[in-house]
Amino acid sequence: MQIFGVDIGGSGIKGAPVDLDRGDLAQERFKVLTPQPATPDGVADGVRQVVEHYGWTGPVGLTFPGVVTDGSTIRTAANVDKSWIDTDARALFSDRLGGLPVTVVNDADAAGVAEMHFGAGRDRRGTVILLTFGTGIGSALFVDGALVPNTELGHLELHGHDAEKRASSKAKDDEDLTWEHWARRVQKYLAHVEMLFSPELFIIGGGVSRKSHKFLHHIEGIKAQIVPAQLQNNAGIVGAAMRAGEKAA
Repeated sequence: MQIFGVDIGGSGIKGAPVDLDRGDLAQERFKVLTPQPATPDGVADGVRQVVEHYGWTGPVGLTFPGVVTDGSTIRTAANVDKSWIDTDARALFSDRLGGLPVTVVNDADAAGVAEMHFGAGRDRRGTVILLTFGTGIGSALFVDGALVPNTELGHLELHGHDAEKRASSKAKDDEDLTWEHWARRVQKYLAHVEMLFSPELFIIGGGVSRKSHKFLHHIEGIKAQIVPAQLQNNAGIVGAAMRAGEKAA
């Protein structure tokens, strides 16, 4: 079974049809830049471009980089335009896509669902935390395989700042940090999260997951196992499609 997944990020909007039996993209993904400012109308137009690129006419799963309540209402917008707050995202996207059925989920939650089913968290019990490092830091918290939605742990305060302002991959790029220097910041953040939740496993996702060999070995003193996401930066697309597939079923 194939369902279309779209992952909306602070810098890019990417999507593809997903083979839900394999938990992998059925075709090469297509990406457009996230408009700046990332307003609801601008982002919805970007999503339409991605979906229309494939001529898709079925259900669509979408991630959003913020808190999503009741499957539709946007409550936070740290890395997109603040006009998103209180937007009915499902209605907006469905309208822009000509009435196609739409499912909306927090971006890191979607990535986490995919990793727990098909990737690095498969068959893992206990407390598992997936963290996506990109424009910000997204989080997905699982207890014995069950998702605790919308945790947004990238906004934990660390040394007087939102953690993502110091330890996201955007912070690495903006400050031109070496991999080792950035890994030390990630280490401090992981230590803080570990103190609060005592997970057995951290899964590191986002675009940096495919470069894990450059920084993971610099992270020390964390009791939990730390592994890169197996689906890497496609996890959000796959997880969004999974959620849409569940609703369609």
